Amino acid sequence: MTILYVPDFSHEHTAQSEGAAFVVGVDEVGRGPLCGPVTAAAVRLDPSRIPAGLGDSKTLTAARRESLFAELQQVALIAVAHASVEEIDTLNILRASHLAMERAVAALGADFALIDGNLLPRGLPCRGLAIIKGDARCLSIAAASICAKVTRDRLMVDLAQQYPGYGWEMNAGYPTKAHLAALLNLGVTPVHRRSFKPVHNILYQEK
Repeated sequence: MTILYVPDFSHEHTAQSEGAAFVVGVDEVGRGPLCGPVTAAAVRLDPSRIPAGLGDSKTLTAARRESLFAELQQVALIAVAHASVEEIDTLNILRASHLAMERAVAALGADFALIDGNLLPRGLPCRGLAIIKGDARCLSIAAASICAKVTRDRLMVDLAQQYPGYGWEMNAGYPTKAHLAALLNLGVTPVHRRSFKPVHNILYQEK
């Protein structure tokens, strides 16, 4: 049975009632792609100016995400941070995604972070709570998911101009059939993640 959540502001209210003055929602995007950075956003919402229709970025159209991101930039405090391809390959994707989250939270100076997932980043600069399916249950995390997704998608469109043929403007670096075919035909770019199996296998075969 699928549980349908409606994101609300209850987690933020609970943190504030326990003494937190600056509460942010945090989410990341880009664990699955074969290339590009992993991107995280931290967002502090104004409870009196929450955009209508905030939800998990995965359930929204690209146009709706863009519209909500533009609105959030007007009414919320937002920090977006990345962990690089080199950091992903050195640390592993989970630790790199946590590093991006830590950077986003630190940039806003929050004192409490609501984190999407089941683990708190070990270097989080403040207290926090991990919320499974947080992007569907918590408005601040939903906002962060939208900000991270739009920012990273735009970055991948820019990278697609530098490295044409892989379809990143469409697939955001995820291992689609077209991306995997281009990887075989065009080779590995400097922004591909060498630690990811399809990329590693091609490099290994070349050697």
